[in-house]
Amino acid sequence: MNRSDGGPVVIAGSSGLIGRALTAELRRQGVTVLRLVRRPAAAGDEITWDPAAGNLDARALEGAGALINLAGAGIGDRRWSAGRKQVLRDSRIRSAALLAATVSNLSQPPEVILSASAMGFYSERGDTVVTETTGPGHGFLAELCQDWEAAAQPEAAVRTVRMRTGVVLSADGPFLRRQLPLFKLGLGGRLGPADRWVSWISLTDTIAAMVHLLGSEMDGPVNLTAPNPVTNAEFTRALGRTLNRPAVLPVPLLLPSLLLGSEAVAGLTQSVRVIPEALLTDGFEFQHTEVAEALSAALGR
Repeated sequence: MNRSDGGPVVIAGSSGLIGRALTAELRRQGVTVLRLVRRPAAAGDEITWDPAAGNLDARALEGAGALINLAGAGIGDRRWSAGRKQVLRDSRIRSAALLAATVSNLSQPPEVILSASAMGFYSERGDTVVTETTGPGHGFLAELCQDWEAAAQPEAAVRTVRMRTGVVLSADGPFLRRQLPLFKLGLGGRLGPADRWVSWISLTDTIAAMVHLLGSEMDGPVNLTAPNPVTNAEFTRALGRTLNRPAVLPVPLLLPSLLLGSEAVAGLTQSVRVIPEALLTDGFEFQHTEVAEALSAALGR
């Protein structure tokens, strides 16, 4: 993909794990990137916005080549109190709705919108194979994702991709960061049922898939997961082998439940066996198709 001679790519949520990596990769490719930030702009590539107040200067998006929305509060950072659940919703839905409304009123809207969503859209599925044609699930996360995706769709005729991302494997990401200390002490083990499906993707492939989507003609829902999901038991064994540490005893759910609440833990440990059918059909080639190689890359082993 080369947009160096076109409009800039505008990114909301550029300070997160994926946003930082994506910004760096696009710039490496010669693409001009502008970042929407919620504080006073401190650099020439920053544009201040306030989703909570509904404030965004439309000129920031006029003539942009692409808009990428990755904004949203961390889903597993805190206990899901009623107030926190509202924050999770507002930080996603208000941001997406403001961007969609702004795009719809532009004379030169972006060519494409990539809007974040998550595999939580599908909720608990057991062993059932899930693709983009699978309908939505039930519960807080599924309803959040449905509303998030609906808010992201502008009234203007702009190609819009809803990225349903799985567990992103990175040493700096929350999924591995919480587990690594226990594994390094030899106390690591699987979290939840052994037969629970884990739909994962390497950070490298996450960024490559987004770049691919910018240059493709795809629209609608796209699963950002590797083509080979694994069971919880398989994932735990692979992580233990990568770190050369035992991973024998299961980790009781009591501790994370005390920290985050039982609803959050249940939502974050759902069994979802996701296949990236749309990406595969569109010819995207994954660099990491097996979880062991993805973990080795993520942890520098």
